[in-house]
Amino acid sequence: MREQVVTVIGGGLAGCEAAWQLAQAGFSVRLLEMKPVQYTPAHHYAGLAELVCSNSLKAKRLNSAAGLLKAEMTRLGSLLMQCAQKAAVPAGGALAVDRKQFSDLATEAIRSHPNITLETTVAETLPDTPTVVATGPLTDGKLAEAIEQRCGTRLSFYDAAAPIVSFESLDPEKIFFAARYGRGDADYINCPMNQAEYDAFYEALIGAERATLHDCDKETFRVYEGCMPIEVLASRGKDTMRFGPLKPVGLTDPRTGHRPWAVVQLRKENRAGTLYNLVGFQTNLKFPEQRRVFSMIPGLEHAEFHRYGVMHRNSFLDSPRLLEADYSFRGAEMLYFAGQMTGVEGYMESAASGLLAGRNLARRLQSKPPLILPPETMLGALAAYISSTPTADFQPMGANMGILPELPVRIRGKQEKYQAYADRAMAALEAYLQENDV
Repeated sequence: MREQVVTVIGGGLAGCEAAWQLAQAGFSVRLLEMKPVQYTPAHHYAGLAELVCSNSLKAKRLNSAAGLLKAEMTRLGSLLMQCAQKAAVPAGGALAVDRKQFSDLATEAIRSHPNITLETTVAETLPDTPTVVATGPLTDGKLAEAIEQRCGTRLSFYDAAAPIVSFESLDPEKIFFAARYGRGDADYINCPMNQAEYDAFYEALIGAERATLHDCDKETFRVYEGCMPIEVLASRGKDTMRFGPLKPVGLTDPRTGHRPWAVVQLRKENRAGTLYNLVGFQTNLKFPEQRRVFSMIPGLEHAEFHRYGVMHRNSFLDSPRLLEADYSFRGAEMLYFAGQMTGVEGYMESAASGLLAGRNLARRLQSKPPLILPPETMLGALAAYISSTPTADFQPMGANMGILPELPVRIRGKQEKYQAYADRAMAALEAYLQENDV
């Protein structure tokens, strides 16, 4: 083990991945995590790498942005991809996990690594030693003040989490299991609505009382599009939900033999299948309103809610102005940032940034050039996005094919085109790793 001690602040997905990569490179790592001494408003479990908003890590197939990202992470030795595969629960074409098992696996891996010391403490300053800051989008207190002093300004947006209900409380006569278009196993519960049911639900939803955002500046309040509260989506028009999370395409109601007017889908929350979350139903409604309105969904009339939806503040850096493509802070070569606070959006995107931040700090300490992956890869494209030319309105970005360079030839079919993107990305990654002896 090397004598150099490296500090990682934050035991979320990005922090765990960064600490693991540094430890695997032979460095002694101090991983500072404030739980269970202190929790953010969104966190409840004492373990590391806690999943908050959903238990889905999105699509598994390679010809999808999420699947490509996970394939690249696996090739680079991601700890959390190993944990995810072990904690996977059935979810059709998605990689969903048992949250507790996923966290427990990550915690055990970190605790048992001989090069990592896990310290329970509330960090209040930025160390002068080599450091990766991965404290997440709810960073506050003295540490937030220290970051603001170092970085200047931070941008804020609001994020939301969906409710969770018990399976046994659902009405089996009104729901059915199916995968959209029959792809994969029938892992999703579907709650079909006819037009009258949908109209009544819509009217109740847009009129429901929302929880107060006490620290919200209404002039600058912005909701991230990728995790929008269902009531905000509904307020944009009567049919917006039917073209979003409630779209009925690819599904047939076995009771009628026809496609429903709208469908609410539920996804398995744990391996045992006792809990399900409402897909796309992130919300900021008051808890009694959630029970009243969501119980109007066919099959959920008597649903037992094990967790209501919540909404919380997320903060992120003006990364194009502050960070390099290796996630290092400009002007401080031993200070790195990782996770959602860098402007990547999503569980695996956050972990991926931690993977690269950890590896790149290790390489800097080894006097090696940084890993700046090709822009044809999803990892490289995300790193390029958060470190590109500053804009007046920098916003978080998740993995998507639109941030990759265009293909040299036009391919008409969507799946064929995405497969070509994925094949090119994996080939570019492999060539880069071989050329740079990684």
